[in-house]
Amino acid sequence: MPEQSPENHVIDFRAAEHLLAARDARGAVKLLDSVIAAHPENTAARLLRARAFFLSAQLRPAELEFQVVLEREPDNAYAHFALGRTLERSGRSAEALRHFRLAAALDPKPDYLQAARFPDPA
Repeated sequence: MPEQSPENHVIDFRAAEHLLAARDARGAVKLLDSVIAAHPENTAARLLRARAFFLSAQLRPAELEFQVVLEREPDNAYAHFALGRTLERSGRSAEALRHFRLAAALDPKPDYLQAARFPDPA
């Protein structure tokens, strides 16, 4: 298989976004695998792949990808929230609550506050 150009990786990333929006998580993962292989530092691609893993109930790969994102961006509230959802779905509620609370502390969105079990300030 010939090596893909950077333009093809951008096209694959955008196509993966569309596939995920259409709820074709496995198709999105397949496209993102080549993007991440070529650009392992691409946090946006990793976050998108983590979301696709979560949507397709591949919880351990989702957890690992969210952790990579958080190693690079520890203040990413969405990644904390999504990791919390992943852990919660894996039956690890205590670990999930920690990430929900970090998400809520970083960005007090109602969903994050509710998951963190903080009172809504409104």
